[in-house]
Amino acid sequence: MDKAEFLEAVAAAGRRWGCAVELFHVGQRMYAEAPDVAAGRILDLPLSRLNLLRRSVFKDILAQGAGCENVILNTHATFRWRHGLFYGFDHDLMKALNAELYVVLVDDIDRVHARLLRDRHANHTLKDLMVWREEEILATELLSQIVRGHGCFHILARGRGGDNAEALARLIFARQFRKAYLSFPMTNVTDAGTLGRIQRFRAEMKNHFVCSDPGDLEEQRLARLALAAAEAGERFVTVPGAQCELQIETAELLSIVPDIDGQIYARDFKLIDQSDMIISLIPGAGGPGGQSRPIIASGVERELQHAHEAAKEVFVIWTPQAAPSPFVTETATRVFPSVEEAVSFFLASGYVPAPSPGRLFD
Repeated sequence: MDKAEFLEAVAAAGRRWGCAVELFHVGQRMYAEAPDVAAGRILDLPLSRLNLLRRSVFKDILAQGAGCENVILNTHATFRWRHGLFYGFDHDLMKALNAELYVVLVDDIDRVHARLLRDRHANHTLKDLMVWREEEILATELLSQIVRGHGCFHILARGRGGDNAEALARLIFARQFRKAYLSFPMTNVTDAGTLGRIQRFRAEMKNHFVCSDPGDLEEQRLARLALAAAEAGERFVTVPGAQCELQIETAELLSIVPDIDGQIYARDFKLIDQSDMIISLIPGAGGPGGQSRPIIASGVERELQHAHEAAKEVFVIWTPQAAPSPFVTETATRVFPSVEEAVSFFLASGYVPAPSPGRLFD
């Protein structure tokens, strides 16, 4: 995940806003305390030594962090390694830390795979990574509930190039910002104009809220690549990336298509549950007689219904000329004809906090 550099950006944002922040990397400190262990090999240690090493480092962190205004701890809840599946924390020490917020950082599985290959960790499959991510989310959520109770767990996508560091910084240091789930059509939207409007909507909302954006994970593209390669009889799929192109066996990519679909379904509902509201953009496409028809996917309708049933505030930005159906209007807190009118409402109604003196929240 390259969590260290991501969290350095989060801590730097907090310091710019006048907050005292201490950032501790458990893995780095374990290596520092075990100089005989080569880089990348610490998980090969016997579990007995690994556990003692982690406890020693964690106790040092507790001592050094005592009295600090804000402490960020970079660690894992679980590991999948040659020992199998094992936990990466001690309950008594987590109780002593008593953290207020537990965040699982996630990213597209091909990017996770690419980083592991970059760091010379090749002994895994894409299926392993999909399962490990589910285990990490489940274990972290369970840990947060045991130590702190409900409402302190959050899933956050890393974002392209780590651009969601600002979102996590707001979540930690600027809690007056409300949390919003962004809903918009993602499947079979290919028109450049519509894609541009969706992108501008996402960017605008991220200016004003801590956003859970399902578009920050794009694993459906992996499913499309796998199915296209299988239909063409190609043995390998080329997956373009920011740093390099990956060559993945078509069969391996096909094997995780059900996991991609299942995790999107379950994770997006969790993202709604962790938010204060849902903001949904329904764009329009050309229709007969000049009446643009709505582009509303089944997933968007299901998200709106889930948010309504979870007693979340539901805001819909309905841009087509055709009137919305009662299934939209009856579940919506408010319906707007444009992104601009929605933003004006949020600003005027106090949904967006005013900048505080000395803090760069904008």
